[in-house]
Amino acid sequence: MKKSIEKIVLLILLIGGLFACEKGDSFRIEGNISAAEGDTLYLEHRGLGGALLLDSVILKSDGAFAFRQPAPANPEFYQLRLGNQTAAFAVDSVETLRVEAEASDLYRSFTVKDSPSNDQLKKVDALVMQTARRITELENQHKAGTMDDITFLTQLDTTLIDYKAEISPIILGNPSSAAAYYAVFQKINDYLIFDPFNRKDYPMFGAVATSWNRYYPDTERSKHLYEFTMNALKTRRQQEQQTKLLESAPVETGSGLPDIVLQEVNGEKVALSSLKGKAVLLDFVVYDADFSPKHNIGLNSLYRQYKSRGFEIYQISFDSDEHFWKTSADNLPWITVRDPQSVNARLLSMYNVREIPTAFILNREGDIVARIEDYAQLSDELKKVL
Repeated sequence: MKKSIEKIVLLILLIGGLFACEKGDSFRIEGNISAAEGDTLYLEHRGLGGALLLDSVILKSDGAFAFRQPAPANPEFYQLRLGNQTAAFAVDSVETLRVEAEASDLYRSFTVKDSPSNDQLKKVDALVMQTARRITELENQHKAGTMDDITFLTQLDTTLIDYKAEISPIILGNPSSAAAYYAVFQKINDYLIFDPFNRKDYPMFGAVATSWNRYYPDTERSKHLYEFTMNALKTRRQQEQQTKLLESAPVETGSGLPDIVLQEVNGEKVALSSLKGKAVLLDFVVYDADFSPKHNIGLNSLYRQYKSRGFEIYQISFDSDEHFWKTSADNLPWITVRDPQSVNARLLSMYNVREIPTAFILNREGDIVARIEDYAQLSDELKKVL
């Protein structure tokens, strides 16, 4: 009898232990989706390769559901899908998440009860949508011609700075969290808001990558984030080396940078390399800006003074309004071309142009020998190459 009791107790402990192990290795999400009777609710994993279906249930009149899945090794992302609507959520570890939502607007009504991590995800989403709407407004005003190029660039930059100021505390406050990982990879118009190739933005990726590598080593997301961050660092350092060359050291246009070939007002293409043998001012401007008239008057004075000594100006307009550029440039005596990509032109990043106007001086061999941001220094710099 005693042995039988011992066996029963041992069996109960074993069963209890197995149940505890099963419960300890899984997470549960449960809740209600109102007004969704007969609809199929899907649970999907949002992995690096895309969404993967994990489970599904046909909702009854009360909209109740419950899913259980293996607990992830690191903070992980999942979504509930109802038709073409989705609502994302994060799972930090072994836990039970209680959610509520309305079928008519799954995303906006979706709430996770008592989950600070998911509250932060919702905050990130709200800020991204707010910023995206503001950028769309700016783009519409710019396209409509009610906002000039310089104002557009300035306000776009301000909008992104404001967003980053709001999001940065979420990332740096707990870089090992799901919200931090989620935030650094947010995009607007398919572009990462935090640019891993930008010196100011890179520390966000570095902080999250370092923290995840420490707390969740050898997991798929940690490895991917680490490789992504290291590749960005390598590329950024290469860009910084090029920037140093552009700012302080001679660079051969033919080998150091691609040639520039753009159209003049008359439609004829002119290559920067065709001016080899002359001292050239490579001038980046926008004609539809307050500084432009005074700027060109000053250049005209220098041009008349030094043209006979082999001086030429290759002036690139980044105006979005082609007609305005043609009208403004038609009577200028030097070479005036326009980049049709306007303020989105690759030339601006290639030459590390942070503000307009900015210029470079090329010697007679076609090497960049000086960067000009203060045009008061232009005459002195020109004398060195003439």
